[in-house]
Amino acid sequence: MRPDVDTWLRRFEPAPEAGVRLLVLPHAGGSASFYRPVSRALAPRVEVVTAQYPGRQDRHRERPLPTIAALADQLAEVMSALDDRPLMVFGHSMGAVVGYELAQRLRTAGARAPIRFFASGRRAPSRHRVETVHLRDDPGIIAELRRLSGSNADALANPEVMRLAMPSVRADYRAIETYRHTHDAPLGCPITVLTGDADPQVTLEEARAWREHSTAEVEVQVLPGGHFFVVEQAPRVLRILAAAADAVTRT
Repeated sequence: MRPDVDTWLRRFEPAPEAGVRLLVLPHAGGSASFYRPVSRALAPRVEVVTAQYPGRQDRHRERPLPTIAALADQLAEVMSALDDRPLMVFGHSMGAVVGYELAQRLRTAGARAPIRFFASGRRAPSRHRVETVHLRDDPGIIAELRRLSGSNADALANPEVMRLAMPSVRADYRAIETYRHTHDAPLGCPITVLTGDADPQVTLEEARAWREHSTAEVEVQVLPGGHFFVVEQAPRVLRILAAAADAVTRT
């Protein structure tokens, strides 16, 4: 059975006349609402759809998916039903790997592939690190979230909120930390790599290694900030996305 589009995607701002669609893929532990400001900033010229992974917010009763492959498989089914306009994909951290795997699946299936892929806050898929955050106890995972400054401080200090969130957070960390790159063929679309100059998760060499994963242009932009530079540098990131969308609609 094909996954339901409305179950998987959130449209926070209607943009029926938009000439391009942007799919946003959240980070580990992230939810669609974190990226609501992207929709607000880019509508109505861009239709922003944000993935809502199982196990969080309005999907909290569902079991989180255990692997990046499972997420990408489901999203490929969803996105194959949305082929009415050009598609750009933006993924941050874990979302960048989900986006890469999604693009690979769309390419091999002959579906509408992304015309541009934004890989944000993540090393190239072929650059592996041994990471075991998913094996920590709950306080250990919360300590990692604090280190990366990717979650609301009030939420991290609220035991009930973290109790409810922990299954999806741990599942996401397990999915990304057990991921291994297996593709021989590179993508055919341009890639814009965004990385923070103080991100402990990504070195500049690891960011530049995305050039191995596309036959098209791969541009690396270094922004000030840590792992969540997308928050610190939100206006600049939004300008980059808007410029790419404008380039599509002009052609």
